[in-house]
Parts: sequence; C-alpha cells; structure tokens
Amino acid sequence: MAAKTKKAIIDVSKQLDKIAEQYQTFQILNEEGEVVNKSALPDLSDEKLKELMTRMVYTRILDQRSISLNRQGRLGFYAPTAGQEASQIASHFALEKEDFILPGYRDVPQLIWHGLPLYQAFLFSRGHFHGNQAPEGVDVLSPQIIIGAQIVQTAGVALGLKKRGKKAVAITYTGDGGASQGDFYEGMNFAGAFKAPAIFVVQNNRFAISTPVEKQSAARTIAQKAAAVGIPGVQVDGMDALAVYVAVSEARERAVNGEGPTLIETLTYRYGPHTMAGDDPTRYRTAELDTEWEKKDPLVRFRKFLEAKGIWNEEEENKVIEQAKEDIKQAIKKADDYPKQKVTDLMEIMYETMPSNLQEQYEIYKEKESK
Repeated sequence: MAAKTKKAIIDVSKQLDKIAEQYQTFQILNEEGEVVNKSALPDLSDEKLKELMTRMVYTRILDQRSISLNRQGRLGFYAPTAGQEASQIASHFALEKEDFILPGYRDVPQLIWHGLPLYQAFLFSRGHFHGNQAPEGVDVLSPQIIIGAQIVQTAGVALGLKKRGKKAVAITYTGDGGASQGDFYEGMNFAGAFKAPAIFVVQNNRFAISTPVEKQSAARTIAQKAAAVGIPGVQVDGMDALAVYVAVSEARERAVNGEGPTLIETLTYRYGPHTMAGDDPTRYRTAELDTEWEKKDPLVRFRKFLEAKGIWNEEEENKVIEQAKEDIKQAIKKADDYPKQKVTDLMEIMYETMPSNLQEQYEIYKEKESK
C-alpha cells in the first residue's frame, strides 16, 4: 500500500511562477522595426536616432574587420560582437561622459565610443600595455578577462562616485556566464546595501562560452536575481536598440537621484564564436537557432524603423561603412608603428620603486634590448 503524500504546511508550488511573471521582456520595436509600445518611445531627435544607427553600423564593420585582422595574425585576443550592437551601443548611448565603464572582454566598442582611441583598442588586443592606458578624462577600466570580476569593482567605483558627490554612474557588462559567478551576487549586494549608483548589465546571449543558460541556473530570468539583493531588475529585448536605451536611461536616472543600482538583463545573441581562440559554436548551437536570431538582427530592425521615418537610406549607411573602413585602416597602421613593448617597459610601469630582486634582472634585459 502506497504511503500517503503529506500535505505541505508551507505552499511554495506557485511561488517561483509569481516571481518570474514579474519580469516580462520590455520591448519597443518588434522584429520588423514596427513600434509596439508607443508610450515608451524615447524623446530622441532624428539626428540622435541617426547617430545611434551610425554607431551600430560602424561597430558591425569594426567587428568584421577585427575578425579578419585576427585571422591575418595582426590582432591577438578578440571576442566577436556582431548581434550585440543594440545591447552594447544603445546602452552606452544612454550614458554621459562622466560615467565610468567597467567592461568585460567583449565590450571594447563601448570603450571606443566613450573615448578610447581605436589604435589603443588594437594594442589592447595585442597585449600591449599602452592599450590599457586610457587618456585623461576617459573614465574606463581595461576590459576584464576574469569572468565577473568587474562586478565587485563596479560596486566600489559607484560608491566612490557617491561619496564624491558626483552625478554619475558606474556601469558594467558581463554575459550570462558572469551571472553564475559569486562576484555577481557580492557586487550587487554591496551596491544595493549602500545605494551605490551602479548599473549591472548582463548580456544574455544564451550560451556563455558553450553552456546553455538553462543549465546555468534554475532561475527563469537573470533579471529576477536582483530581488535577492533588494534592487530593481529589468529584462529587455537586447536586439531592440530603443528598448535598451530606455532601460539604461531610466536606471541611470534612478541611480544619480540616489535610488541605488539596477540589474538589466538584455536578451541578445552573438552571431560569431565566443572568441577567435578556437571556439566552434556549431558544436553547441543549431543552425535553426542561429537563423531564428538572425531574423532579430538589431541593425536590420533599427534600419527598418529609421527608413520608415524617412531619415536613413543605403547612401547614408554606405558612408558610415566607408568611414569605418578608413578609420580602421589608419588605426591599425598607427598600432603597427607604435613602439614595440619591451620587458623593461613592463618593469618600469609596474613599480614606483623597483624591488631589488628585479633590479638585477632589469639591468640584464636593458642590456639585451640595447643591442
């Protein structure tokens, strides 16, 4: 005779459903570039809309050329960005110059649009220390290679901005894999507890390196993880530039008004491999899934929207493409001509006063380099 199932005293059967239901995907433009949420349209002039499209097209060309340069052996580490332009560029478009960016390794485009010279971005890829030396007034840190480590740093930078009375935010980016790291929770919890002006953007491209997001967490959304630390969480269509812009704009406004941080999950997709270092996405993604997300392409969607308004055309786009190609050509030449990195350079910039155990090695390398 089967044992009777004991009736639960605490009914949790619908608890998780109710939590997930609160995090609906925010969208303004559908896949055809049609406005489906008119009341949420941002108040952007035609010139601003064109500038946003310009930056997205430019970034797509930069990605294509960077992949080509990597294959030629002219760049080092590179993480492709195609497919994530709305998530990256529209989020940055909502920022101000005084805001501080703490990027992941795929987030070099945001640094460039924040003021990092293009040739330095190429030097970063090659491992040259000058690629990490942002010019004065460009408030960024170098792209973080350790997954999720920039999230704790962001909480600290944001608290520093608050203590200095700055009307600015610290924004950081990671992928869905980063949301599985301990630093993710620690950074958000700290920022929430101190109401630090931080924005945590998780670009959910579904596979981290190669693990499906469904296998990374039992949570149905990444956005809902914000509730655990008592801060707002928003899930946004990451292929919709206008939706991303609005989500980040509102998060920034709350932050500078003293209301604390926000977690934003952008649902997006990277069309290429995780990095150019041997990753093969065909081993963990289907052609059908790729096709499904290609139909959501952020550039195609935004282009249709602008064309319907009569403010964008093929001629406009071709000008941007040609300008991007020329800028990249000049930047890679400048990177090629930049003085080569030496071992003594690294020793000199590492310490204010060089330890005695390195001083001897320094002299040895200096002699070798002089020959």
